Amino acid sequence: MVKQNNISAEVGRLKFAFIIARRYLFSKKSHNAINVISGISSTGVAIGTMALVIVLSIFNGFEALFADLFSAFDPELKITLNTGKQFSVDSEEFTNVRNLASVAVFTEVVEENALLKFKDKQMPAFIKGVSEEEFKQMTKIDSIMFDGEFVLYDGAFERAVAGSGIAATLGFGAFSIDPLYIYAPKRTSKINLIRPDQSFNQSATFLSGIFSVQQHEYDNQYVLVSLNLARELFEYDDADVTAIELKLNNYSNLKKVKKEIQNLLGDSFSVKDRYEQQESYFKILTIEKWITFLILCFILLIASFNIIGSLSMLIIDKSDDIITLRNLGADRKMIKQIFLLEGWMISLVGALIGVVLGSIFSVLQETIGIIKLGSGFIIENYPSITQFSDIVLVFITVTVIGFFAAMYPVRFINPDKQITE
Repeated sequence: MVKQNNISAEVGRLKFAFIIARRYLFSKKSHNAINVISGISSTGVAIGTMALVIVLSIFNGFEALFADLFSAFDPELKITLNTGKQFSVDSEEFTNVRNLASVAVFTEVVEENALLKFKDKQMPAFIKGVSEEEFKQMTKIDSIMFDGEFVLYDGAFERAVAGSGIAATLGFGAFSIDPLYIYAPKRTSKINLIRPDQSFNQSATFLSGIFSVQQHEYDNQYVLVSLNLARELFEYDDADVTAIELKLNNYSNLKKVKKEIQNLLGDSFSVKDRYEQQESYFKILTIEKWITFLILCFILLIASFNIIGSLSMLIIDKSDDIITLRNLGADRKMIKQIFLLEGWMISLVGALIGVVLGSIFSVLQETIGIIKLGSGFIIENYPSITQFSDIVLVFITVTVIGFFAAMYPVRFINPDKQITE
């Protein structure tokens, strides 16, 4: 009973402190400069909050954009060896993976380094051997075809589909008359020092298309060929692969299926989703996002110094009220609570305005595109995705900064000294 009474008394004290603080916030002060500085404080907090919401939304947009670009080429799940590169799919474990109800497409992949030669030009590249039909079903390859079409075997000749960067370097186009030669070192024989050219397997293909993912690691490095050609070129057996790529029936169950496949295959294999396949890229993007967030928080902290100034001037302006409240029975804790809530409310008003304006701007940018990127980019407008979790994070961060900014001048209030004076 005593504890409940103490809680009720404390709630009553806070309610009274809040009423007085609210009155001080919106009432006219004896010095107009205090009103101006308070307004500037709230405006500064609002602008900083708005900037935080917009910047986080823009980074979310870029992350989703790049994830969408990668999804045109990367599988939903990719299985590789943890140690080594080549493995056989002719096993019970992979039969079980292939037969999972959650797996829609099971694609065998052979990927190795090779040398490309077109006319008098040469360059190294990654040769990726895939099944034409399965790769079409698994990716959005048709949506990123820059020229020609995705064909790896036309019934008579082996075909190849190259990245736009490779096409620009070697100077070929889709359906070029001249063949593209692929050279791969022989894995099962020794190097012939007298005839070094005999140490390479050679294959001639004709270009059927050029793709463009708008990412250097794909456009400048990859050439797609048929799985049979890749196995022949790199001397792999019919069941040998370097990776297995999967598409699921239900992408929302990705984590569950990934864990299930990992349990089936054991620790010798790694099962990676799209973000893990491009882990370094998305890590850099995440680091950039949160470093920018911290920099803007620092700027917001500087803007919150205005709260210290306005609150200090308000304390001086209301010195007579402090004496009156003290004489009426208000203790030092209550008086400090009044001005602490006053400073917090200044920050809170700015935070609310900033969150609302930032959210509205981000949604408008997402829907109609207010800010343009200009020509030469893969999209017309800055990408933006507003996430509720980011808004909550920004609001909490701003209010915490405002709370600590208000604490500094409040801790120097001494009602007893003012009464004595």
